[in-house]
Amino acid sequence: MNRGAGMNEIVLPVNGMTCGGCVSSVQKVLSALPGVASVEVSLTPGQARVVYDAAKVDRAAMAQAVVDAGFSVGE
Repeated sequence: MNRGAGMNEIVLPVNGMTCGGCVSSVQKVLSALPGVASVEVSLTPGQARVVYDAAKVDRAAMAQAVVDAGFSVGE
């Protein structure tokens, strides 16, 4: 995953994903956030790797988007 200048990367543990549809849902909600440049979601081990602009979005907003989609986010 490429990180441009001024971009950060975070790995969010996502709980509750059981299928490819879940992966797609998480990918969609995270990608829709302003400041998110790219998202890679893996069913196993249950995580989302996000490249983002910290001036536009933070971990709390990303976690809330995942929760709003029906999943939970670990620490």
